[in-house]
Amino acid sequence: MPVRNPSSNSIIGLRLRQARQRRRWAQDELGVMAGLEESSSSARISRYESGIHEPPFQFVESLARVMDISPAYFYCPDDRLAELILIYSALPEAERQTLLHSIKNLFGRDFL
Repeated sequence: MPVRNPSSNSIIGLRLRQARQRRRWAQDELGVMAGLEESSSSARISRYESGIHEPPFQFVESLARVMDISPAYFYCPDDRLAELILIYSALPEAERQTLLHSIKNLFGRDFL
């Protein structure tokens, strides 16, 4: 898939919708799990997904915790990198270390 370059609001909304739909959760269900009031959770998640409002970073962290993914996923405009973030997020810590070590060995250097 091509690299996207949408605005910050729309990429957060796109990623939020993708992550929520992948789990087959309703907007209100996700909102309540992330700490929103049940009466307004669906509307707030809808506004975030549509880009009308941008969620504060602290709430993005709550969403990420509930969905067990890195907050970085929600801000990533590149579809391939976003997929890598999801894969990395799903790995246990030992496998994350192994993956990082393998990548460094593949290219023969550190990147930072």
